[in-house]
Amino acid sequence: MKLILLSGGSGKRLWPLSNDSRSKQFLKVLRSPQGELESMVQRVWRQLDAVGLGPHSYIATGRAQVEMIQSQLGAEARLITEPERRDTFPAIALAASYLYSMTDTGLQETVAVLPVDPYVEDRFFLQVAGLEKVLNDSGADLALIGVTPTYPSEKYGYLVPQGEVSASAAPEETYRKVARFTEKPDEAGARELIRERALWNCGVFAFKLDYLINELIARGLPIQYEELLKQYGQLKKISFDYEVVEQAKHIVCTAYDGDWKDLGTWNTLTEEMSTTQLGKGILTEECQGSYLLNELDIPVTVMGLTNVIVAASPDGILVTEKEASPRIKEVLKHTEARPMYEERRWGWYRVLDCKKYGEGQEMLTKRIGIRAGCNLSYQLHEKRREVWTILSGSGELILDGRLYPVDAGDVWQIPVGVKHSLRAFTELELIEVQTGSELVEEDIVRLCFDWDEALRLIQKA
Repeated sequence: MKLILLSGGSGKRLWPLSNDSRSKQFLKVLRSPQGELESMVQRVWRQLDAVGLGPHSYIATGRAQVEMIQSQLGAEARLITEPERRDTFPAIALAASYLYSMTDTGLQETVAVLPVDPYVEDRFFLQVAGLEKVLNDSGADLALIGVTPTYPSEKYGYLVPQGEVSASAAPEETYRKVARFTEKPDEAGARELIRERALWNCGVFAFKLDYLINELIARGLPIQYEELLKQYGQLKKISFDYEVVEQAKHIVCTAYDGDWKDLGTWNTLTEEMSTTQLGKGILTEECQGSYLLNELDIPVTVMGLTNVIVAASPDGILVTEKEASPRIKEVLKHTEARPMYEERRWGWYRVLDCKKYGEGQEMLTKRIGIRAGCNLSYQLHEKRREVWTILSGSGELILDGRLYPVDAGDVWQIPVGVKHSLRAFTELELIEVQTGSELVEEDIVRLCFDWDEALRLIQKA
């Protein structure tokens, strides 16, 4: 069995801590069993390992999230990267073509697809593993997991099984055929659906690999990964539900009756936090039901406010009543801003200042942290020059084909077009000041990621 975890999101539902490169699943606000802060994706990855599914799991994601995933899960996480955002059908199609043509996955292998960030118990993933037996026993095109509702929610879609789905026996023994799907109803509609023993559709489904490969063939799409990658930008933006699920002739489901939450808004996320305050500041005692999350280096004080959320990051500051917090995505829908904080495979950076001057000139200042033993990619820039001031730590620098030692207090200039990289011996921090005509993350020509390879390239030059 193979698992495909879908990791996407625009990062606006948990703004300002989330952004386009750090969606909700990457926020480290939960507690691990060891008491350390962890993100939703780290929690799910840990749970998959606990039930033996980790080695069989892949994450389908966009380019913007690759380094964040590598930073949190390590370079060994298996990624299938979309060249651009399309929707869930293109993403799953690309992942299926990768399994088919780039791995030893057989056509009769079961593939399960699920979000990268469900908040569930470990046994949920055992039920995901049980979908393989459900497919084999039922002969269905698709096997889904539905969650037994605990209240008439208007936030979730529902699936209605034929007959009752009992959760008292093993899930693989209690599958039922799906009669129909209903998108997010109003509260009265949700109550009626629950009377029909409908289940929340939690976005988990499984199929045999040959089922989806045949679906691609029927649509005239390539089944070879590299060919589909070339045509990816031409695929229509459509969800897997609309393109495949609603057209499938035989769908079955099992019921999951344990804890399941979508921690996609501030009010649902804070319900699962073990503390009311993260970061610098003061939350006074009378602030009942309130939360302070501060990623800035300046303290924030909250007084006399109940049931509010105060969140601060380099991207902005949010002060909201809990019940109003789900509206943030709607409020921000017309705003566009570059992410001011990102985690990378080598460490992190925070934008301190940015400014545009006359005659097309820009300035941007970053504080950058590189973990010990890690390095920036060997790269050059075509539209900007950089000045690095080393604040702490030590390392070595490749600059214009030469190798230099680097220590706290050093100042280095990186001209336009000059190849460079930096490796940290110890934890290393620096201030980077960029100046040029267009200061965007895309202005990076990466020659390689590995330090030893970079050394080989300068030796050949």
